[in-house]
Amino acid sequence: QVQLVESGGGLVQAGDSLRLSCEASGGTIRKYAMGWFRQAPGKEREFVAGIIWSGDTTLYGESVKGRFTISRDNAKNTVYLQMNSLKPEDTAVYCCARDRIVYSLLHTSPVDFDSWGQGTQVTVSS
Repeated sequence: QVQLVESGGGLVQAGDSLRLSCEASGGTIRKYAMGWFRQAPGKEREFVAGIIWSGDTTLYGESVKGRFTISRDNAKNTVYLQMNSLKPEDTAVYCCARDRIVYSLLHTSPVDFDSWGQGTQVTVSS
C-alpha cells in the first residue's frame, strides 16, 4: 500500500509563496494521475490541482488557476504544488492523493482517489 507524505506547509503572509511536496513510499505513483486537494474548517474538500501520470496534462481549480502550479518527478516518486500570490482564503489543510486507476485521465472528485496523505497545514495571514 502506497503511503503519501506531504511537506512544505506553514504560516505565510498574503502574497507570499510556498512549495508543497508529496513523497510516495511503499509503492509507485509513476503510473497514476495525482491530485492536490484542500479542506478548510467547516468547508468541503476542494480540488486544487491534478496532473496526469506522464506530467503532460494538468488541471486546476478555478480559485487557484494562474497562481498554483502542479508538477511531478516520477524518478523521485514525488509531486509538487507551487503556490504563488497566496491569499488568506487559501488557508487550509492540503492533501495529495493518488488516482484509483493506472494511466487514467484527470479526475477532480475525491471519490476517484484511493490513497491519501495526512495533509500539511497552510495558513495565510492578511
